[in-house]
Amino acid sequence: MTLPSPDAEQPGWLEEETNWVDLDSKTVAQAPPQREPPLPLPKSDPTLAMVESAFLASAASLIWLINYYFPLGPILRIFFPLPLALVYLRWGHRTAFKGVVVASLLLSVLMGPTRSVVFLIPYGLMSLQLGFCWQRAAPWGFSIFSGALIGTIGFFFRFWLFSILLGEDLWRYVITQVTNLLDWLFLKLNLLVQPDIVVIQGLAVALIFVNSLIYLFAVHLVALLVFDRLKTPIPRPPQWLAVILDYD
Repeated sequence: MTLPSPDAEQPGWLEEETNWVDLDSKTVAQAPPQREPPLPLPKSDPTLAMVESAFLASAASLIWLINYYFPLGPILRIFFPLPLALVYLRWGHRTAFKGVVVASLLLSVLMGPTRSVVFLIPYGLMSLQLGFCWQRAAPWGFSIFSGALIGTIGFFFRFWLFSILLGEDLWRYVITQVTNLLDWLFLKLNLLVQPDIVVIQGLAVALIFVNSLIYLFAVHLVALLVFDRLKTPIPRPPQWLAVILDYD
């Protein structure tokens, strides 16, 4: 019996299979490890949209409820519009509008219709405005300015609503008290200045608007950090702010 020599020609299928195994092992050894991309959100699933929007609407109501009974300063106020704005970014304007209605109805049951309306104006409307601007990649300046307008309108709406409920013009009462305080202060400083009530009202409105601008700026910063971790990013901050924050 004669054994085949080492130099004898091998069958074609065996040579091809051996080369395929060698090539595959070399390719695997040389190819760098790659991370799998994150799975896209199933935005066509109505059940998931309903469950997630209901959960985030309940979270917004719970944050408002906790801040009302256990106020922690401005910490929780920053999160008032964020859950429903996240609903807008993930599921669109219709689902976000339903989430705002659900949160308002839930607060109406838990705290009464007055507190529910105070949440709806301005924070419910602000969440829709922020979601609209962020979904369309609007610059920070526009979204902050328009949100500050809504916040200022909401501040005066609360004054108007509570004035009706108490039967007294709270805005005029506050302005009168501030005017009397300035009169006393100017008298102590020997300044012959008579504060004008119109000027005081204008300064008060300007301060309220500036406070709303600062609040919206803080909301944008928190949303930038939180929503990136939730794989739902908002538009990038301006270049000067990204340099200050060292944020890519």
